[in-house]
Amino acid sequence: MTAHRYLQLDVFAPRPGTGNPLGVVFDADSLSPTAMQALAAWLNLSETVFFVAPTAPGADYHIRIFTPGSELPFAGHPSVGAAWAAVTSGLAIPRDGTLLQQCAAGLLPVRVDGPHAAPTIHLASPTARRCAVDRGELPASLQALGGPAQAAELWDNGPRWWLLAACDARAVRELRPDMAALRDWTNATDATGVAVYAPECADDHDLVVRAFCPGDAVNVPEDPVTGSANALIASVLAQRHQLPGHDGRYIASQGREIGRDGRVHLHVDGGGVAWIGGQVQPVIDGTVHW
Repeated sequence: MTAHRYLQLDVFAPRPGTGNPLGVVFDADSLSPTAMQALAAWLNLSETVFFVAPTAPGADYHIRIFTPGSELPFAGHPSVGAAWAAVTSGLAIPRDGTLLQQCAAGLLPVRVDGPHAAPTIHLASPTARRCAVDRGELPASLQALGGPAQAAELWDNGPRWWLLAACDARAVRELRPDMAALRDWTNATDATGVAVYAPECADDHDLVVRAFCPGDAVNVPEDPVTGSANALIASVLAQRHQLPGHDGRYIASQGREIGRDGRVHLHVDGGGVAWIGGQVQPVIDGTVHW
């Protein structure tokens, strides 16, 4: 058993308690992948990140990302939270406001704005790739969304998310999915989960999103705020010239239905790269023994 500095952050959170919790374990080189997975399962957060020594030239820091049940090559809120932790802890020092994150998905550019003690992070997500797979029959609760749900598409940017556009924001907000059916469907199609979305014009956001992953995280079947799924949605909307907001930028609202109120800032740049960002709130700073 070894001692490691441990942070618990609230990511995509305008204030503590509104975003997606993230466990952060520093100096984790002494932990085996099995030990990392066991700790992530014990913490039972949607994701936990482990800082290990960089191995790629140019990388400012290196993370491994675990859900309670598996390791992910990339995930949005862990990456944004990890960049925040790397900067505020002094582990990485931005160069002209930029960093380079190493994870299993490769080297990802990071932009850092604002004061050192409370930076705002924006991270370039991996390229969105559409997966050619037979979706089978949609679970009945998703068919009830009423919009173009028959056009369910599986997309990959590290995790693989089914994306479903709903007829309107109310359909997304009021959705009560059959989690067992979603689990069976996503497991059968080797997907992390399913994300549903619709435009919602409000003073502080342009899109409403919900993401369900009962097969991957049994005890967290609805993810509070999901960076990877939001990045995929932004990429797809950009390809179809359907981006909300202005100049390739918009804000997504997620988590309200489970007692959170997260905000994800999206930007699709001129090269088609989807950037995700938002605020991070520190909640716990201590030591974990594992």
